[in-house]
Formats: sequence, structure tokens, C-alpha cells
Amino acid sequence: MRALSAGEKARRVSRRAVSTIRSFSFVSLRDLFVASGPTIILVTAACIAAYLLVDPAPPKQVRLATGQENSAYEAFGVQYAKALKADDIRVSLQPTLGSRDNLEQLRSGQADIAFVQSGSTSEEQAGKLGLVSLGSLFTEPVWLFLRENVKTTNLTGLRGLRINLGPEGTGVPNLFRQVLAVNGIEPQELTIGALENTPATVELLAGRIDGLVFSSAPEAPLIQMLLQTPGIRLFNFSQADAYTRRLPFLTHVTLPRGIVDLGRDIPAQDYQLIAPTATLVAREDLHPALIDLFVKAATDIHGGAGWFQQQGQFPSPKFTEIPVADEAAKYYRDGPPLLQRYMRFWLANLFERLWVVVVALAALIIPLSKIVPPLYVWRVRSRVYRWYGELRAVEQAWEGAQEEHREIVRADLLRRLDEIEEQVNHISIPLAYADGLYGLRGHINIVRQRLKAASPASSGLPE
Repeated sequence: MRALSAGEKARRVSRRAVSTIRSFSFVSLRDLFVASGPTIILVTAACIAAYLLVDPAPPKQVRLATGQENSAYEAFGVQYAKALKADDIRVSLQPTLGSRDNLEQLRSGQADIAFVQSGSTSEEQAGKLGLVSLGSLFTEPVWLFLRENVKTTNLTGLRGLRINLGPEGTGVPNLFRQVLAVNGIEPQELTIGALENTPATVELLAGRIDGLVFSSAPEAPLIQMLLQTPGIRLFNFSQADAYTRRLPFLTHVTLPRGIVDLGRDIPAQDYQLIAPTATLVAREDLHPALIDLFVKAATDIHGGAGWFQQQGQFPSPKFTEIPVADEAAKYYRDGPPLLQRYMRFWLANLFERLWVVVVALAALIIPLSKIVPPLYVWRVRSRVYRWYGELRAVEQAWEGAQEEHREIVRADLLRRLDEIEEQVNHISIPLAYADGLYGLRGHINIVRQRLKAASPASSGLPE
């Protein structure tokens, strides 16, 4: 092997010296971790307990009751499912007959949230059922489509006609009966059908019924189709203002001329319509974080301008007879929660759930932080202090030795001191506490000198 030059030897010696110095530090991380371990464990346990017990995490699946096939409720349900999927929430869509069916599903716990038409219940009934509103979403005009040969311009002209109102599970039969009542018309004066929307439309087009009633947003495919179907005309509620005075849950909206197709001038005139509003209704035990997500989705889906609404008019905490949930009211007033504006939903929700434990943790950490430093100092210094017990044992053995055995005892104790010093020399201790180590080595030497300096007169041993 090649002989090392003097320079290389010096460098190696220097590196070994540096490595030895690095083995010491101003802080012993191991001791610091052990000293602070109880605090870390306690704080971690508190955080885990908070995660599990303080406002549990929102479920990853929610059941949304929608409506009939080809209805606006069904179409909007698909949009809500897509919006919440971005935040890892699966929305299970449950087709129903309509508002009354949705209320029953909420009452029985078969659905967590649902579309409900205003006028389908009352504030008192909603309270008994444990329901809250997340806000109104859009107006649902009452669409009364008649065959072209039905010339009446007043609802009293419907007497004796075959009019489909839909299944009883929808909100339309109850709603339209109230409309008929204010006109002095008894339900038995009409032949009322209970077909669902799609088969009822087929019956109307085939001429087997004279008219049908929908209450839906204009986005519903059947509404779009019937507005453009020859031989079918839309009833004009020319007394719309009077209806809204008699039935407060209704509003007066206008279907503008040409809104369906400007080029073909469809419709060819303005139509006055009466309209309840669609409301997002939930069980009162729905997780608050999900309420925020649904209101946010509602803002994105329904916040634009439409046939009957201005930009930003919906969603709204107004136009609903069901009390608005506190979380939804706060969202409408202040906007989305601060953290959700800058973080993903799950991360923001985690921090929002844990903030309630921050004060408790602070109260816990402050006293514990006063315990950790002394505990750390004790642990580091105990490496030195334990050897003082050995030194004291050596001194006591010497003091208790019998005169005739002192020479043998002194030799044994000197060997023991050498062993102690050897082990002390291998103690790793932070530089900040090195004074204790050097003090111990000095005291070992003092005991050694005492043994060596014992006079023959006092110890019976030669110098």
C-alpha cells in the first residue's frame, strides 16, 4: 500500500478530531425527545380525540332526493353530484315523484337532502319534521299546457276538462288545488289525472287529455319541448298579481316574448306566470360542512341570470317558509368559510374542526413547557450524577476497611476508580453541560489521591 504523506496524515487526524467534536453538541436530541415525549404523546392524543369526537368528520356519501324523470330536479341533481365529487363527496341521487314524496323521504330518514317546492309544507310542520332550508334556488313557474282547441283564458273554463296534475307525491296537485280554490272551482268539477310527467305529455300530444300542469324550472326538457310543439299552447295567468296576494308563497314572473327562440319568435307574446320557488331542504342533523358545500354548489349552479331571475338573485335565504339553517344563513351573509377559500375542503374542514381544541392545548402546553426543560437538564446531568454514587461507595469501602486488610482494599479500590474513570471518559454529554463531566473527573482524581496519600500510621499501608 502507498505510504501516506505527512499532509495526508495530518488531514486524517484533523477529520477524526472534527468527527469527535461533532459527536458532542449543545443539545442532546435524544434526551430532548425523551424529556418532551410525555408532552408530545399527550398533545397527539388530544388531537386524535378532537379529530374523532369534536364535530365528527362529514360523511363521504349523502343521499339527495330529486324528482321525476326528465324533470328540472333530476337535471340539477346531476349537477350537484358532479360539483361535490370534486371534494370527494359522493351524492347518491334518488328519483322520486316530487316535493311531497321528497318530504316523506326526509322525514323517514331515507334521504339527507332534497328539492322541495315552496308551499309544500309550513314552518310549524317543518319544525316537527326536523327540517331546515339551505335556501331557495330558482322559481318554478306553474306551466299549464292546453291543446290549441281549448280557447279559455280563465281557469273557470277548465270545468269539465281532462287535466293531468301528476301523482300525489309531487307538489303540483296540492298547489293547483289551491289555485283552483281561489277561483271557486272544486276539484270534482274537472277530470284530474295522476300520470307522471312523461306519460302525461304523451297523452296530451295524442289528444287523450286536454291539458297538463307542471311546476318546474324552464330548463326541464319537457318544458322546452312543449313550448315549441305546434298544437300546444301555454296558459297565460293574466291575473298573476292577484294570485300572489291570495297565495303568498307564489311570485309573479314573466316569460318574455322570443325567449325560447328569437328567430322564430317563440313565444310570440309575453306570458304572465305564477311561480313557487324550489328550495333545498335538509334534515337538521346534516353535517355543517356539507351544508357549506351544498350552498357553495348552489351558488355556482343557480347564481347566474336566467329566464326569470337576475344575476346573483339565487340562491337566497328568502322565499322559503322553512327556517334557514344557521350555517347556510352565515354562508349567505359572510361567504364561504375563510379556510375553504384557500384550501381543499377536507384539509380546511380538519383545521376548522380542530380549532376548538387549540385553547385547551395551549392551556396544556404552557405548564408542560415549564416541566420539559428541568426534566431535560435532570436527564442529562443524571449521567454524571450517578457516578457520584460509585465514588461515595468507594469512599465508604475505604473508611470501613479493617486495618489488617487495608492494603488489599486500597488496591481493589484504585482498580475500581480506574474502571469508573474509563467509563466516565466515554460519556456523551452536550457541551453546555460539560462542566459537570469535568467536575466528576476531578473528583475521581481527588478520591484516587486520597487513597494514595493515606499515611501508614492512619492506613497501615506503605507510602
